[in-house]
Amino acid sequence: MSQSLRPRRSVLYMPGSNARAQEKAKTLAADGLILDLEDAVAPNAKAEARDIVCRNAAEGGYGKREIIIRVNGLDTPWGREDVIAAAKAGPDAILLPKVESAAQVHELEALMTENGAPESTKIWCMMETPLGILKAEEIAASSPRVDCFVMGTSDLVKDLRAHHTAMRLPVITSLGLCLLAGRAYGLTVLDGVSLDLADEDGFRASCVQGLELGFDGKTLIHPKQLAPTNEVFAPSEEEVEYSRRVIEAFEQAEKEGKGVVLVDGKLVENLHVELAKAKVALAEAIAEMAA
Repeated sequence: MSQSLRPRRSVLYMPGSNARAQEKAKTLAADGLILDLEDAVAPNAKAEARDIVCRNAAEGGYGKREIIIRVNGLDTPWGREDVIAAAKAGPDAILLPKVESAAQVHELEALMTENGAPESTKIWCMMETPLGILKAEEIAASSPRVDCFVMGTSDLVKDLRAHHTAMRLPVITSLGLCLLAGRAYGLTVLDGVSLDLADEDGFRASCVQGLELGFDGKTLIHPKQLAPTNEVFAPSEEEVEYSRRVIEAFEQAEKEGKGVVLVDGKLVENLHVELAKAKVALAEAIAEMAA
């Protein structure tokens, strides 16, 4: 499956020290799994978690799910050893927390290369500090390995001295800046987590808001969040059927030398065809994941 077409509707954090949870993840309907060595692991369990995560990533068995290892920051006692081990395990990506400059990306990339990380192993960047948000364009342009921005809205809200609200107005500027930089440089951009597992309606609303803002998918903290996330971030059958008709009508009009196309009474232009093709491609990639 092409990297650019990989569905990333739902990317679930998995505690690095919980081997049982990582085994169970092989049966979950997540597009991607972040095997987490950072926030989810206590300091005295970091080394053990590293061994568990890197062994699981190297052995595989996760089907078509994308496997990402979140390492500790390179300025911590564990970061360099995390990257060295992760590079050798060869996951789909290494996720670096609290990225605030291109220099941090270059340091990570050099360490990955020195330790044999495959070319296919991408760099994902946590965007979760005020400085990181302000440097989003620099970070997005820093390396061809950079493939995805992951919004860390919990840390961002804390650093902004803001509040978690239903409409997320305190972080809307930060979300927009990262979306702009991500789209400018062809990156996937994933929305941050929702912490209230009891508020199912609120969670679905946050998924819909994320989709409307332009996010490709959402990071999650619990398997119960998978089904609504996958539903919201996937094109509906009606959308796919309409998109196919838009593509077909436009291609037919081009053959006939017509400059104007109407589908269901709506004017169709090149930009609509591009969107339709992207929607159909995503639907086909999702179907391939499930096959």
